[in-house]
This record gives sequence, structure tokens and C-alpha cells, in this order.
Amino acid sequence: MISREQVLQFADEWVAAWNTHNLDAVLEHYTEDFEMSSPFILQMGISPDGRLKGKENVRNYWEKALVKYPDLHFELHEVLSCINTVVIYYTSVKGKKAAEFFVFNEDGKVFLAMGHYN
Repeated sequence: MISREQVLQFADEWVAAWNTHNLDAVLEHYTEDFEMSSPFILQMGISPDGRLKGKENVRNYWEKALVKYPDLHFELHEVLSCINTVVIYYTSVKGKKAAEFFVFNEDGKVFLAMGHYN
């Protein structure tokens, strides 16, 4: 179980790492084999089902995304949590509202993430 304090620290670190475009800092919160899904993965033609597995595959995708959106900046609005899950609600690229859903393992690392956008 992750505490509210850990949840808020994760959200602050995650947003700060994205806003400085520091992929190493973003990825330190994830397991080596984590899986993520996002409509952006599909739109960018990275994966036909919008899903990726493994840090290196996701890193490659995120590197391409930062090239495509060089002014990427997130604005944090709300952080919601449960036992081992977190939802970060924020403003994403091009002013899109986004909710990122994270599932944490027993070591406090994300092993599943899903991006949701309006």
C-alpha cells in the first residue's frame, strides 16, 4: 500500500521530470517491464494497439514524443489514489486534459500505466 505522502511525492516528481524533459527521472519510477497504453502511441504509429511494454520501448516512444512536442509542459490539477493505484489529472500537450492511471507493485514502482485524454 502506498501512502498519501508517497502518492503526492510521486506526482510532483513525475510532473517535474516531464516539465524538464528528463526521461531518466521519469523512468526511474517504473519497473523494467512495465506496460503502458495511450492513444498517442497509436496516433504516432508506434504500436498498432496503442500499447508498449518495457522501459526501452517506452523510452523510444517518449523521445519521439518530446521531438514532436518540444514545448511539452504539464500542469498538475489533482492527484487521486487508492490502495496501490494513482490517477494524476493534469493539462497535457496542446491544452488537452489528461488523466494518467498508474498501478504500483509492492516495491513502489509503476508496472502498468494508461493515459486518458479528452
